[in-house]
Amino acid sequence: MSLYLVHGGKPLKGEVEISGAKNAALGIIAASIMTDETVVIHNVPMVSDIKAMLNAIASIGAFVEQSKDDPHTYTINGSRINNMIVETEQIKKIRASYYLIGALLGKYNEAQVPLPGGCDLGTRGIDQHEKGFSALGARVGISNGFISVKADRLYGTHIYFDKVSVGATINVMLAAVLAEGKTVIESAAKEPHVVDIANFLNSMGANIRGAGTDNIRITGVPKLHASEYTIIPDQIEAGTFMMAAAITGGDILVKNIIPKHMDCVTGKLREMNCRVEEYDDSIRVIAGDYIRHTNVQTHPYPGFPTDMQPLITVTLGLADGMSLVTETVFDNRFRYVDEIRNMGAKMSVTGTTININSVPNYTPANVNACDLRAGAALVIAALSAKSPRELEDSPIFDVPMCSIIEQAELVERGYEYFDEKLRALGGYIYRFENREDIAKFNIKQFA
Repeated sequence: MSLYLVHGGKPLKGEVEISGAKNAALGIIAASIMTDETVVIHNVPMVSDIKAMLNAIASIGAFVEQSKDDPHTYTINGSRINNMIVETEQIKKIRASYYLIGALLGKYNEAQVPLPGGCDLGTRGIDQHEKGFSALGARVGISNGFISVKADRLYGTHIYFDKVSVGATINVMLAAVLAEGKTVIESAAKEPHVVDIANFLNSMGANIRGAGTDNIRITGVPKLHASEYTIIPDQIEAGTFMMAAAITGGDILVKNIIPKHMDCVTGKLREMNCRVEEYDDSIRVIAGDYIRHTNVQTHPYPGFPTDMQPLITVTLGLADGMSLVTETVFDNRFRYVDEIRNMGAKMSVTGTTININSVPNYTPANVNACDLRAGAALVIAALSAKSPRELEDSPIFDVPMCSIIEQAELVERGYEYFDEKLRALGGYIYRFENREDIAKFNIKQFA
């Protein structure tokens, strides 16, 4: 179990390059096997969830090759897929494993894939996925930890989701592009990665219209063809570094992003007394001399993203008054609150709302990254933390006090080179495989 050692109290300053969108890449990799021709994908983020998906498609016969010139470029060919059962251990640990159901069902009319894993964020059933597959003509069954789908043929249909679901929207879209006739998805998710996956499918010859609205229209095509495609930047990674600037009192230029995707985050940062400068493909966040309190409620895109909820919550823990953060998407996304309280936060949970009373600073502590985004939030909180020596200016402390964030591997599911990027901004953060390695580290170099 890996961990981060963090010494805080220093403003983060400089430039950071944002990687490709993990959530888009997962769907695009699944979609890439739906043609027998070769697909080249650029800007693939090197995070553990992506590696699990690449290994999964290779395990069923797909050709997967990483470019020697660019590690973020992959060549994929699905012509030799010989197995409709996906059962690697890694794929059982990620939520997006279910995209292989839609992809294999669309191309081969059958699939058997482990039930989705990933972060435990509460009730995240796959009932809307099942509803969509059944409407297209597939028989769906769940047993022994697997979901199995099979169809004689897939037919276009009209599908209305009972609730907005990003995963179900993408999954049904994957299956429907090769179905006979027209499919209409009502109450579809609008997230940027939904649009990116639709654009990728269209680049392979699919006929998808309306992605990015709540009404997606798909006309089935006989087959898909080769494509070369570049994945969009990661909206949540960008938002993480924007919050890191705010919480540490820093000044960060976040590069290689689509500013429009960040509107909800930039709006809140401005409310929080940050200066935000937008450019064509970058955003600069300059922290104010204090953080102003505000209220936040998560919603599907274009609302404030649920994945950003832990990050803005820990930032508002240092605001100048009381703030409220309400979660409307997942029902178990507050487990990190106990961890941040160990760093001195004054927060309590009532129903689906976090009540935040301000504190002047966080202090170092040993905490646990209970999920991907919570782990990233604890890292940026630790980077803002001030040790007793700094607070009291006492000569008693001859080494700086540090935070330890356990289960760093959860953070690495969605962030590429996270510690390296933070160090390049001036952050004192190092990754270790175990506590024994920390004992060998010269902690005084943080001083």
